[in-house]
Formats: sequence, C-alpha cells, structure tokens
Amino acid sequence: MKGYMSLVVCLAALTACSITADAKDLSITTIKDDPYTMSRGPELEGYCVDLLAMLSKKLGFKYKLHLVKDNRYGAMDSSGNWQGMIGEIIKGEADLAVAPLTLTAVREQVVDMTTPFMQTGLGFILHKDLASEESTFSLMSPFSTNMWVGVLIAFLLTGLCMFLVGRVSPTEWAESDTEEHNFTLLHSFWYITGALTLQGAGPHPKALSGRLISAIWWLFAILLLACYFGNFNIALHSSNKHISIMSFEDLANQDVIDYGTVESGSTMMFFKYSNNPVYRRIYQHMERKKSYVQSMEEGVRRTQEGNFAFIGEAVSLDLAVARYCKLTRSQEVIGMRGYAIAAPLGSPLVKNLTIAILQLSESGELTYLRDKWWASSCMGADRAQTSEALQPSDLRGLFVLLGLGLAVGLLLAVIELLSRARNQAKDGKKSTTCLFSGLDCMDFSEI
Repeated sequence: MKGYMSLVVCLAALTACSITADAKDLSITTIKDDPYTMSRGPELEGYCVDLLAMLSKKLGFKYKLHLVKDNRYGAMDSSGNWQGMIGEIIKGEADLAVAPLTLTAVREQVVDMTTPFMQTGLGFILHKDLASEESTFSLMSPFSTNMWVGVLIAFLLTGLCMFLVGRVSPTEWAESDTEEHNFTLLHSFWYITGALTLQGAGPHPKALSGRLISAIWWLFAILLLACYFGNFNIALHSSNKHISIMSFEDLANQDVIDYGTVESGSTMMFFKYSNNPVYRRIYQHMERKKSYVQSMEEGVRRTQEGNFAFIGEAVSLDLAVARYCKLTRSQEVIGMRGYAIAAPLGSPLVKNLTIAILQLSESGELTYLRDKWWASSCMGADRAQTSEALQPSDLRGLFVLLGLGLAVGLLLAVIELLSRARNQAKDGKKSTTCLFSGLDCMDFSEI
C-alpha cells in the first residue's frame, strides 16, 4: 500500500515538474492596447502585464514577453493564413497570447483558449450633449439648480427688506397719528414680483430707502432676465436640441450624426452578419457613408470633436469615458463576449490557466486590476455635464450688488426713523428715548 502511494506521489511530482519545465521561459506575445499593455520606457505595463505576473506566480512558470510583429490581434487573410497573435501561436512563434483577445468560434477552431478573464459587450460612446434626454422642465435649463436657489433666496430677502423698510421708515406710514403702514408683507412680495415680470405693481415706495431698494431690485431683475433669455436662446437654437441618443435603435433611427467602428474588426463583423434589422441598418449606414475608422484612438478623437458616435467594445469605451470627461457610454450593451488567453491546440497549460483565472476572479484580484487600470479622472463629470447652465458664481457681482443695495436701504430707513424721532422730540420737547419706548414722559415746557 505504501509502495502504491509512493508511486502515485512520484507520478504526480513528475507530471508537475514536466508541466513546469515545459512552461519555463514561455514565449508570450501581446499587443499594445491601452490600458492592457503600454510602454513605460523599455518596460511594458498594464492590465495584461499584471495579470500575466499573477498567473506566473500562481503556476510557477517563467516567461519572455514580446509585442506581436504585425500589430494585429488575429484574423485570417484572403489566402486562409492567420495573421497577428493567433498566427504566431499557430506557427509556434509564441506559447501564449495574453491580450484582449475576443473568444470566438473561428479562433477556437485553430487555437485553445482559456475561460475569459474579462467579460464585455458592444456599446457606443458619444458627446454628452448628444446623449442628454429631453427634459419636460427645459425652461429651467438656462440656470443651474444652485442658481435657482440663489434667485429664490434673493427674492425672499428683498421682499422682507421692503417690508421692514415700510415698517421702519416714517415716510411709508399712511397716517402719522395712527402709525399705520402702507407696505404689508404681502404687498412687498407682490411689488417685487411685478418687477420680475417688468410690469410693476403699485403703490410705489415713497421713502428714499424704499426707492433705493426698489431701484436695486429692478436693476437685478432686468440683468437676471437678460442672462436667462440669452442662455435660453442659445439652448433653443442649438443644432443638437432635438437629438437624444440612448440606444442602438436611437442611433439607427437618425441621420443627424454619423457613427462608425474599426474597419474589419470583430465589431464590424458582428453587425455585418447579424439578423437583427436594427443592427443591419447600422451596418448598411456605415457601408454607405464609409464611416469606419482605422483605430480606436481615431474613433475616440472623432467623438470628442462632436457629431460622431464610435461603436466598440464596452470595456475599452469605459476607459475613454474615464479619461475624457465630455464623453459618455450608452447604457445598452449588446453581443456579450469575453477576453481570453490563447494557446496552441492541445497545450497542457490551458487547463491550469483556466483554473488560475477562476481563482483570481473568485478572490477579487481581477476586480482589483480592473479598478486599478480603469480609474476615472473625471471627478467633476456631473459638473461638466451641466457646465452650460449659469452658476451662482457666474453672476456673483449681481448678487453682491443686490446685497449691498438691501443693506444701504435698511440703513437709510433707520436713519430716517431716527431723524423723524429727533424732530418730534424737539417739537414736543421730549427725549428720543421716550418716543421709542412709548412711555408717558413729562413735557419739559410744563416745568
């Protein structure tokens, strides 16, 4: 029994050593594709480089990494020969291809591929202005939310100041004997509302303090309305005002903006051979307009310039969105697919690599790599999306002018009250303190 167990252990050890020996100094091919593999001086870095290091540590093999000679992923030419990384695997020039290689039925026939280390699908990116939905409250769009809050606060403060001036300033008292006041709180707000509609609402203030606040508020209202209608006119006459593209069907049903994908890529082939009528229309449009691009970089650049939507694999588009804050990706993702590692047919490494990839996925290491290399630099993306709406900082001077006008108006009202009290004190030979306190003070003429 002991001899049998020893034999099993020896065979297992020999098998492991054989696989490890075969896997030592593996020749691995990859392709430059941000952020999977990038140059950093003489070294390479990126998601696939880190993934390869993890797999090497887990399985215990050494490797030499090189870039594919023809800078292609893997496609069959007209003569039936495979090019790119798949071609190097078939020709024996590489033991593994570690790159964002899409797992397809055609490739699976000529090479062995592991379980996908990343799942993705097809989406499209476009400028955020083209992806914005039509709002029922588009009349509010010239001002941001903070701006509307600022206008409301200014309205309430001005109405309150008008009311206080009407109470404090003696000129606003209807009858000095009864000390009734002309400006009630309701009338104060009604008066400044009339100014906002450029109509006015009487009676008008009689005191200098009330007239000053009234003039400042009218100036504030006119300039505010000028900014509102100016910004609203720009939004109203925007060439993209009726465009709202949220899905592939929206993209296919409009002719205002152009769209395309990488020529002769797997994405183009998906639309070419699809039986879905929407996807067929998209392919026919790209064929008719010849709107293909030669690389993803060109597609992203054209999208940034506007009036173009680039169709590609969602995981790569997410990187572009993370780096260029004016872009957004469609929520709809179609044609789900996965990226896998390719090896020669019958390679004993495929099984071990598949198990290692699953272990990395279950332990969260693949998620960590995704977060590391897809980190977004668009912390102010929401702010950028609403940058056309006026912010309170854009009209800071106007709010400061209104605040100073209200403060000066209240100060004048207090001065008017003090002046009136002083004059009454002189006429009645009573102290100013007695007039304010309402006490029955002694008349100095009776002494």
